Amino acid sequence: MTALVPDPAGIPPQTVKVVNVANALTMMRMALVPVFAVVLLYSDGTDEQARVLAWAIFAVAVVTDHFDGRIARKRGLITNFGKLADPIADKALTGTALVGLSVLGELPWWVTVVILGRELGVTLLRFWVIRHGVIPASRGGKLKTLVQAVAIGLYILPLSGFLGSLRWWVMAVAFLLTVVTGLDYVARAVTLRQTSDRARLKRLARSTQRENGS
Repeated sequence: MTALVPDPAGIPPQTVKVVNVANALTMMRMALVPVFAVVLLYSDGTDEQARVLAWAIFAVAVVTDHFDGRIARKRGLITNFGKLADPIADKALTGTALVGLSVLGELPWWVTVVILGRELGVTLLRFWVIRHGVIPASRGGKLKTLVQAVAIGLYILPLSGFLGSLRWWVMAVAFLLTVVTGLDYVARAVTLRQTSDRARLKRLARSTQRENGS
């Protein structure tokens, strides 16, 4: 019988402390979310200085997203908490920005609903496959995150003229990438649940039970 090789992505690190620099950056990003919301909605979004400040807070949060993952990988600080908290912090920041912009009437609600529906769906899929492994971010997913952040940032700033029109096109690209990568994530999640070591062991156990019962 061929030995089953464990899926490395499905083996959680056991020796890394949850309290570390990478997770601290993730928690800081979570803490910035309500501050960002208050500043964005200040004076119904009409105060240009507040909008610039909201953009700065959003930019800092996005930068921490880049560095917490980089630090975790470089220093070996990857934890199960970080794997779950990091995407949740991202979704909270993105969701707050999109909802805030829609509340202000600057972004159509259907755009916000579709993007947030995709992000919520991916988060639920992470929990659905967590016992089978972790699906790494694809290049398309990383590009989606970057373009989405740029688009939201352009909408947060009090822009007009060419840049005011450009942000619509950037958001359109982000929207398309959001939908396409969401479908790809669903396909990879289904594949992981069917091909992981845990799934193979379950099939082997069922096969053994049938053989013993026959």
